[in-house]
Amino acid sequence: MIRGSIVALITPMHANGEVDYESLEKLVEFHVQAGTDGIVAVGTTGESATLPVDEHVKVVETVVKTADKRVKVIAGNGANSTSEAVELTERMSQISGVDAFLCVTPYYNKPSQRGLIAHFEAIANSSEIPQILYNVPGRTAVDMLPETVAELSKHDRIIGIKEATGSIDRLHAIKALVSDDFSLLSGDDETSLAFLQAGGHGVISVTANVAPNEVAQICELSRLGQFEEAKVIDDKILILHQKLFVESNPVPVKWALFRMGLIPVCVYRLPLLEPEQNSKLVIEQALQQSGFIHA
Repeated sequence: MIRGSIVALITPMHANGEVDYESLEKLVEFHVQAGTDGIVAVGTTGESATLPVDEHVKVVETVVKTADKRVKVIAGNGANSTSEAVELTERMSQISGVDAFLCVTPYYNKPSQRGLIAHFEAIANSSEIPQILYNVPGRTAVDMLPETVAELSKHDRIIGIKEATGSIDRLHAIKALVSDDFSLLSGDDETSLAFLQAGGHGVISVTANVAPNEVAQICELSRLGQFEEAKVIDDKILILHQKLFVESNPVPVKWALFRMGLIPVCVYRLPLLEPEQNSKLVIEQALQQSGFIHA
């Protein structure tokens, strides 16, 4: 089972817009040392929508090589074209060391629930590597319903879901329909502790880019049933859960890592740009309040 603290890793870039592989390696090492259980490489937080296939594959290769089996590596393989997602999946299946794929629902197309089932089954059929579903209707305009998740969970290689609605009722509905070994992962940082308390197995976290040790501790304490202790840590970083989404992800979190000195420059792929000045102030205040930078 995929569980625990899994970081939705950003993709660092040079001033000219090319991927900064040296900084990427340093970020992977940072997470290994901080106790992160797994790394999502080139998920949506990693700007997957603007990385062409060859570059996408190279980033995953770099993360796998640097991680060196010390943590799980989950490769983003989502696309709103099923054939493109299959191509990505087939290419990355040749990388030794990918533990699973994370596949977001097709954005913009707004397929039916039957269309979602056909999409994810086609992708799962294209590789022997396990697949994790990713439901984030606030970004994709399509909601994968619990009954659809249950149907897909019958596929041998579909092993879990990143559920980012932020609804604990949704978690209960899915949990009632799937087997106990189906990984239930929160995709909403602000409600992730409640998700863990309600029977979730882990979190694929944006906040973990900034606070990997804290998110790992929250997951481990929750696994042990020590929710009061976990809440103390979660309260400390609650402002990050909130303010790292002051603009569209990954704009704020990438700026936060730059301000912390974990990446040398803050560069995005168009159409994303660095945060507005007011947003920068909000992010910096959140980092100061949670103790990650000093005024």
